[in-house]
Amino acid sequence: MKSNFFEKVIESEEELRSLFGYPSELVNNKTITVIDHHCRDYISKSPMLFMATSGSSGACDVSPRGDAEGFVHVLDDKHLVIPERPGNRRFDSLRNILENPKVGLIFIIPGLEETLRINGHASIVKDEDILKPMEAHGKVPVIGIGVEVEECYMHCAKAFKRSHLWDDDHWLAKEILPNPSKILAQHARKLGVTPEDISKSLKESYEKRLY
Repeated sequence: MKSNFFEKVIESEEELRSLFGYPSELVNNKTITVIDHHCRDYISKSPMLFMATSGSSGACDVSPRGDAEGFVHVLDDKHLVIPERPGNRRFDSLRNILENPKVGLIFIIPGLEETLRINGHASIVKDEDILKPMEAHGKVPVIGIGVEVEECYMHCAKAFKRSHLWDDDHWLAKEILPNPSKILAQHARKLGVTPEDISKSLKESYEKRLY
């Protein structure tokens, strides 16, 4: 479908390929369908992942999940579980999974520029024997996101190299970073909350409701 805003839009794979060509043999052959020992090792060292979901309407969402390294448990060569820690209760990802179980995961390890991508079929699980080992700070997660793996593959480091993400010499000075409390107060201005109110609420949430 042609955009109402952009004038020159690519509308076919053929046109896309005419500009950029085809993937290399390595790229074509790097995907596996199980969590092998290399993927298991990567997951065991990863403290952060990003999960992409979409609902029945096609609307998409990407959500971060993070905890101590190895917080995602690999059950066997086809299944893993992500503990669901307390959040804002919007449940964007979970509601999407209920409508459309397809998920995409990107695992990252700080300092490593290559990422691990996993695609599969997700469900919301509440098996006590699976969730109990993911206890943290005395709290057992009430639910988890179980994923049946369909694809695993390494993703190259180009995006991280271009962004210099792990190079603190390229990080912005703290005093010029966006202020989340001011942004939230402005976006939710109909509630009459101030940046100070938001800052206090966030601090309390981070200190008391991480688990």
